[in-house]
Amino acid sequence: MNQPETAQNHPLDDARREIDAVDTELAALFCRRMDAVRRVAAYKQANGLPVLDAAREEAVVRKNLTRLPDTAYGAYYEDFIRHLMDVSKAFQRAALGQDAVAYQGVEGAFSHIALTRLFRHARALSYPTWAEVFGAVESGDAACGVLPFENSHAGDVSEVLDLCYAHPKLVVCDMYDLPVTQNLLGVPGARLSDVKRVISHPQALQQSARFLQSLGLETQAAANTAAAAKAVAEAGDAGVAAIASLETAALYGLSVLAENINTSETNTTRFIVISKTLPTAGDRFSLLFTVDHRAGQLARVIRTAGELGFNLECIKSRPMPHVRWEYYFYVEVVGDYSAERSRALLEALGGVCRTVRVLGVYQKRNS
Repeated sequence: MNQPETAQNHPLDDARREIDAVDTELAALFCRRMDAVRRVAAYKQANGLPVLDAAREEAVVRKNLTRLPDTAYGAYYEDFIRHLMDVSKAFQRAALGQDAVAYQGVEGAFSHIALTRLFRHARALSYPTWAEVFGAVESGDAACGVLPFENSHAGDVSEVLDLCYAHPKLVVCDMYDLPVTQNLLGVPGARLSDVKRVISHPQALQQSARFLQSLGLETQAAANTAAAAKAVAEAGDAGVAAIASLETAALYGLSVLAENINTSETNTTRFIVISKTLPTAGDRFSLLFTVDHRAGQLARVIRTAGELGFNLECIKSRPMPHVRWEYYFYVEVVGDYSAERSRALLEALGGVCRTVRVLGVYQKRNS
């Protein structure tokens, strides 16, 4: 008859003791690594180098994966290494006084949610307008700014693109796709049948248009979704509701009257991160350009990119400020910005376009 396992030899306890021992070693190794990171930060500060070095990061990931004895852990180890580098960057930014990140709106807004996903240890700075976010980054009050750029259902945020065009000293250094679920929020005790008016950001109202129209609700625009939720909470009127995230409901003590009311089930908002420093590598880069107002000029740009083997994943046109019936163009190019053929593309476009500017370099990633 088998004897029951004692506390001394129970397999679960053995495994936990082993994990505790490894964690003790990891704590010491983590401190040793962060001491080296501190020296890296000091060197970057002395030499004017950016915190983010995308090419170096990818090289570190590849090198570390080759060191892994058991490839069954490969995907998990890659996540571990990438998270460790994110921690390293956050520490470097704090050490260099570059940990302030600007966003438009109030706490709980989707821009704030995106910011916390991208910069977990940042000091979030709130500004009333997108223009003020650009101003904060340009003045150095914030190292970066997080702004909505495009929604999969409602389309692009044209004002932000125009601000990118108007601020040539700023670049896009990262891009992030945040799945967005819109929810109808009311004061505690309110019922869906009580609601007569709904307030939110115009894009949130547009994303939820089918639901709102089905109930015949009046709508009112607000600066952003979180500001709308805050206003509803402060008003205390059961007849007024807001459209915002579940996180915002918890933040302002509101009840969820209806979940997931956005028309598109794949509703996603793409955010950009702006800064003063253009990354040196990434698998996407974006351009702003103008062409002479003649037949076929835009086609020449597209043909030039195609002949050099580049896919233009996105192309948009916007009216040029203060110039009637003239337009500038935005394109997102799929390709390694550091590759020689990317230099060839820029050189070739210089001969086709009136002006051409690299707006951003980034590694495309999802939430």
